[in-house]
Amino acid sequence: MSILPADAKIDDITNFHSTSKEGLPLAKEYCWDFINNDLLLENGKPKIVEGIEAIKVWIWKALKTERYRYLAYSWSYGNELNELVGKGLSIEFIRSEVERYLKEALLMNNYIIDIQNVTVTIDESKLNIEFTVATIYGEANMSV
Repeated sequence: MSILPADAKIDDITNFHSTSKEGLPLAKEYCWDFINNDLLLENGKPKIVEGIEAIKVWIWKALKTERYRYLAYSWSYGNELNELVGKGLSIEFIRSEVERYLKEALLMNNYIIDIQNVTVTIDESKLNIEFTVATIYGEANMSV
């Protein structure tokens, strides 16, 4: 069973970016347990989520995947937040770059319209990002 639409082509999967947000198929993803970083099962099978919940899974995975590192993903998928690690940059610069990297990673997805209210906090060596994502299905608050 595939979670992709029956008429999906490989270009549809690897190239989310286009100029139109209309006529998109219903977004579907395997449900993900964000706390335990694991696939959620229902009756022994992967559970599927749709709409904004699917977009939230896609966002979480994109922000946990380093861009250019894995051959399985196109170079447009993932993020470059790792570029900020260990550089001795000012907190103000890091906050600015995090917002830029965040938008670059997520706005290439046609289901995502905007990223707003970005808050970046640094707790010792851990970077925390909170933001609101506007999608074609509505808005959601995210924290990674």
